[in-house]
Amino acid sequence: MNAAVGSVGVWLAFAAAVVGALTMAASIVRARHHDTPDPRIDGRLLAPVLLAGMVIALGAMEYALVTHNFSIAFVADNNSRATPLLYSITGLWSALAGSILLWGFILSVFVCAVVWRFRRDARDPVVAWATLVMFTVSAFFIGLMVGPSNPFQRVVGTPPAQGAGPNALLQDNPLVAIHPPLLYLGFVGFTVPFAFAIGMLVTGRVGDRWQIETRRWTLIAWTFLSVGIVLGAWWSYQVLGWGGFWGWDPVENAALLPWLCGTAYLHSVLVQERRGLLRVWNLSLSVATFSLTILATFLTRSGVIESVHAFSDSTLGPVLIGFFGLVVVVGFGLIAWRGDRIRSPGGIDAPLGREGAFLLNNFLFVGFAFVVLLGTLFPLLYQALKNQQVTVGAPYFNSVAVPVGLALLVLMALAPALSWRTVNAGVLWRRMAPAAWVAVLTIVGCVIGGVRGFVPLLAFGLGAFAGASAVRSIVLAVVTSHRHGRGVLRGIAGRANGGMIVHLGVVVIAVGITAATSFAQRTELALRLGQTVHFDGHTFVYQGLEKVTSPSRTATEAKVKIDGGGVFRPAVTQFAGANSEAVGTPAIDSGFTGDIYLTFTAIGGTGPATAAQEFPNLPKGSVAVGVVVEPLVAWIWTGGLLIGLGGLLAISPGKRRRPTDPASGVPVARETERDQAETPDPPELVGVSNGGRPAAEREGSVEPVGTPG
Repeated sequence: MNAAVGSVGVWLAFAAAVVGALTMAASIVRARHHDTPDPRIDGRLLAPVLLAGMVIALGAMEYALVTHNFSIAFVADNNSRATPLLYSITGLWSALAGSILLWGFILSVFVCAVVWRFRRDARDPVVAWATLVMFTVSAFFIGLMVGPSNPFQRVVGTPPAQGAGPNALLQDNPLVAIHPPLLYLGFVGFTVPFAFAIGMLVTGRVGDRWQIETRRWTLIAWTFLSVGIVLGAWWSYQVLGWGGFWGWDPVENAALLPWLCGTAYLHSVLVQERRGLLRVWNLSLSVATFSLTILATFLTRSGVIESVHAFSDSTLGPVLIGFFGLVVVVGFGLIAWRGDRIRSPGGIDAPLGREGAFLLNNFLFVGFAFVVLLGTLFPLLYQALKNQQVTVGAPYFNSVAVPVGLALLVLMALAPALSWRTVNAGVLWRRMAPAAWVAVLTIVGCVIGGVRGFVPLLAFGLGAFAGASAVRSIVLAVVTSHRHGRGVLRGIAGRANGGMIVHLGVVVIAVGITAATSFAQRTELALRLGQTVHFDGHTFVYQGLEKVTSPSRTATEAKVKIDGGGVFRPAVTQFAGANSEAVGTPAIDSGFTGDIYLTFTAIGGTGPATAAQEFPNLPKGSVAVGVVVEPLVAWIWTGGLLIGLGGLLAISPGKRRRPTDPASGVPVARETERDQAETPDPPELVGVSNGGRPAAEREGSVEPVGTPG
């Protein structure tokens, strides 16, 4: 019954997407001589039908997972009767077919949201084309479920009495319920700016409000993806047992690529809004960001790469890479076709001002994205051409990531002090001096505290520089808001100070990553019962083994007391399910200043062992425990929380902005040196819609330049 209902939902959604696309196309064609779509043919009405079909399909699959309906092949392969309720629900995205189902559902939500948001602009050709594109993308992904990736395919023969169960790593931490959906919300959300980019290119209307109007949608997707990436790093840290959080794995890189281009877009589109510049560049970034989400899906779900993060493979590789190629050809082909028509009317007036800073910002993000893309795809291309395997390791990526990250911290510190079209060294120094002194004092304090190493000291100093600059901007905005009777909350809402909070989150993450990677200490301890062992200023006492059983898992835990306080239990765990393998389950003593990370690696004599070769003479009854002492790891997760909070505040309405002169127009409200000195520009954030007001009607302030790097 579940399979039949789910199939009906998929077919209903597929029919709605196809008919919706055809109807929108017919409306556009009939209106080609009237400059507006035909109101008698309205494909938008099929958006709720599309959503209804996906809700039916999603509900049927979740019900099948929760009730352990093993007559459906997907359930039999990714669920068992002993699987807890939470991991039965999350089983939806534990393999390819369910992931495509989730993708289609989220996409249907975005289609309905766009149709509703622009309901009063339905006759605008840009909206009509954007709706057509979104229906077409929906038809492609839902078509995968109709064809080669059917989530409701039945088991051949008699259904099994017991399913195989999820992959062990997918039922070992509740973050599996949050991290993948956030990534999908980010990936799918980038469909909206891509659709409007196509609409603007086809109609030639690239100089009006639509590029700015869709910036809010980009920011929503970017916020989801940012938090999802950080939570993915946290999940990796908690379950994989290596004590790290980012290994430049191909799947990790696949999520990072659209994030890098999306971040560049959110910054460069501000230049178009304020000065009318970078039109071609912004359209290219919209196309590139969406294209990279398709490439990421190909890399993670086609089976072409081996990764601890890739939990399925399939035959969809040629289909996905073909769709990726189609998106690239159509998107960049339209940009080439429009050529000079979409070119900006002016140029950069002050290379050392805000415009130049944005250009450098985009160069760093896009250049780094190219480096990551090359390092990710090179092993695949080399194997295809030479039939030999090669790997690209972390040193390659780190050699670029470190200088790019430091440069972005500099730009983030400069951002609140820079002005449009004008650069005054005296004013700039007066704005930057407090943050610069904070940076100097931070470096001095670190040296006194025993911190050594040029790169860590530089990173801590620049982090303090950027953080102090952001705090100064927030304080100024809050004080100004309070002075005008708008309240403190109003002072931190809006894209300006939401962006500064995002920058604070990035700074916190940068400091945490620098400390954890530069000063981590690792060892393997052989512990006898009751023995006290010292390492890196901490004491460890082994208190014996304990076997824990439940319907869903069996674990052998090594009880270790740390620093005379709590007892932590690293374990070797076997989950229920026909295909479940024993995996290590770390135990983490986490605090504000650092973490102590324990893994259970071997038992002397007999028993579970994953690294017995490290201690060939380990006495019977002893255990080998891996220990990693890492400072400031919790700062990384805290920074992710700040980024999410800043993104939400940036989406909320802020105060109006002072007029700023476009590149092609007569200067309006140009700042004088005295104005700059006495009234610092309020900081401004990465992308939120301003309701489509023309440049001459919008109010000016300062956008930050650097963001997460």
